[in-house]
Amino acid sequence: MNADAVQTHLVRSFDGQELAVHRMGQGRPVLLLHGLFSSAQMNWIRFGHARILADHGCEAIMPDLRAHGASAAPHDPAAYPPGVLRRDVAAIVDALGLTGFDLGGFSLGARTAASAVIGGLRPRRLILAGMGLEGLSGWPQRSAFFIDAIDRFETVSRTDPAFMAVQFMKTMKVDRVAARLLLRAVEDIDCAALARIDIPTLVLCGDLDRDNGDPQALADLLPDAQLRFVPGTHMSSVTEPVLGAALADFLSG
Repeated sequence: MNADAVQTHLVRSFDGQELAVHRMGQGRPVLLLHGLFSSAQMNWIRFGHARILADHGCEAIMPDLRAHGASAAPHDPAAYPPGVLRRDVAAIVDALGLTGFDLGGFSLGARTAASAVIGGLRPRRLILAGMGLEGLSGWPQRSAFFIDAIDRFETVSRTDPAFMAVQFMKTMKVDRVAARLLLRAVEDIDCAALARIDIPTLVLCGDLDRDNGDPQALADLLPDAQLRFVPGTHMSSVTEPVLGAALADFLSG
């Protein structure tokens, strides 16, 4: 398979829900988790990050998270038990038989990656992008903002703090019923549990991005972490090719 080819197939998760998994490249597997209301295509493929990783000898494995992209977006509350996303990640690792893999995520994907490691996954290296300490340890406040944006979706004005979130949901054609259920299923992360993550970790953040709190505080808390900045805000940093280069540089170490 050449570096630009993307293969997509469905994986059944722990509860039988189907998750779309996109793969590019050949080599050491790196499982990449996208951000809230986004998709693998938007976060990793569109702006060339997956191609950069493929060119550096990695296989980028990029699921659409539950309630996102081409994955299942059920409206049954029973399909969103606590910790559902980390359980989906564990199911993907098991279904694909991944060993010796790296794990990374952006924003909600970073939170899911950290939760999965705390839950027992042992990747070779870990990437927490678009994330600060408060975004991991203060989820109830963060999720409340997005639930409010969903609830006020039709009335949010251009001057409203939720305007950009609503516009992105419109762009991505988000299933708001499923997204709301998912937001309530994501668990908060305890700082003491974070401090026990001893896997080599890259904290990667836009230099103008503090949407999820302080990346320096996160890097300081982790036992084996390095902090790197790329240009941009929370939304714009994922469009920068240097983000993909930073991923490749860290994973090649």
